[in-house]
Amino acid sequence: MKIWVDADACPKAVKEILYRVAERTEISVTLVANSPLRLPDSPFLQLLQVGSGADIADDEIANLCEAGDLIITADIPLAARVVEKGAQALDPRGTVYDKNNIGQVLSMRNFMDELRGSGVETGGPSGFGQKEKFKFANALDKFIAQR
Repeated sequence: MKIWVDADACPKAVKEILYRVAERTEISVTLVANSPLRLPDSPFLQLLQVGSGADIADDEIANLCEAGDLIITADIPLAARVVEKGAQALDPRGTVYDKNNIGQVLSMRNFMDELRGSGVETGGPSGFGQKEKFKFANALDKFIAQR
């Protein structure tokens, strides 16, 4: 099992949790990003820097991940792609996407996107705080315990 991170928009607090988890569990964590990132020195952490452009990092993650891997992303279409390959996705806010819920989540995302496209104000996500950080850490621990 590997953990892949859609790193450009991933909150710093989530990355720090992942750095500690990689060391503690010796699970390989690969951060995929368009821009350079500084990672702690660890044999379990890798940076895969890809070219700039929409969905370049997403395409790389979708191509490289395998069944049983965990992908950290807030991107619902990417989550759907990796779940189709047999992986699971975990949102930085702690929501797990798997074969049981990704269809409904993707449909809702597409519906909200259509509303925004027609000019309807749908609002954005709430701020990222301690509650979200703990929910993510708990969901990650649960995933690791089940592997």
